[in-house]
Amino acid sequence: MKALVKLEIARTLRNRKFMFFTIIYPSVLFLLIAGSTDADDRVPGTRLSMPLYYMVAMASFGALTAGLMGNGERIAKEREGGWTRQLRLTPLPGRGYVAAKIAVGAVATLPSIVIVFVVAAAVKGVRLDAVWEWAALTGAIWAGSLVFAALGVAIGYLATGDAVRPLTMIIYFGLSILGGLWMPTTSYPEWLRNIGDYLPTHAYTALGQAIELGGAPHAKDVALLIGYLAVFAGGAAWLYRKDTRKA
Repeated sequence: MKALVKLEIARTLRNRKFMFFTIIYPSVLFLLIAGSTDADDRVPGTRLSMPLYYMVAMASFGALTAGLMGNGERIAKEREGGWTRQLRLTPLPGRGYVAAKIAVGAVATLPSIVIVFVVAAAVKGVRLDAVWEWAALTGAIWAGSLVFAALGVAIGYLATGDAVRPLTMIIYFGLSILGGLWMPTTSYPEWLRNIGDYLPTHAYTALGQAIELGGAPHAKDVALLIGYLAVFAGGAAWLYRKDTRKA
C-alpha cells in the first residue's frame, strides 16, 4: 500500500490542472466572495464575521474539491484503462486500495487549507484569539476531508467513465450549496435548512465554526462525519469487491 500511495501522490502532483483547482481555486473564490466584506459584517444569527466564515467555508470547499473531483474521475478512468485490473493481480487487498486513495486525497487537501488561511490572514486581516485555534482548525478540516475522499472513491466505482463527471458535479454543487459552503444557511427557508443540517458538508463547516468561536466541535457534527465516513468507505470497499467479481 505504501508503494501505491507514493505513486498516487507523484501522479497527483504532476497534474497541474487538478492542483490549480484544488490549491489555488479556493483562495481565489475566497477573495472574490469575501473581498467586499469586512470584520464588522456578521453572519446572521452568529458571532462570526463574514471573512472568518468564508475562510473556513472556502478551506472546506477546497477539501471537497480534492476528494470528489480528484478521486471520482481518476478511478473511473483507471477502471476503463485496466489499471485497477492490474492492481488486482498484486497482493493489495480491496481495503488497502480504498485506504490509499483516501490518504492521497487527504495529502492533496492540506496545501489548499493552509493557503486559504494564509490569504485570509494576509489580505483580509483574519485573526484568531490563540495560535492553538489555527492548528486545531487545520487539523479538524483536514481530518474531515477524509469523508469526501471516501465519497470520491465510491463514486469512481459507482459510475462509468462517461457518467462520472456529471454525477460528481451534481453531488459537488449540491453538497456545497446545501451545506453552506457558498453562503450562510441562515438565509435559507426552514425546510431547506432542515435538510442541510444532516449533510456532511454542514457538519464539516460546523467543526471549523465551533473552533473559530473558541469552543470544541459539537458531538452531533463529529458523529455525523464519522457515520458518513464509515458509510462511504464501506460502500467504496464493497463496490471495489463487486467490480472485482465482475472482472
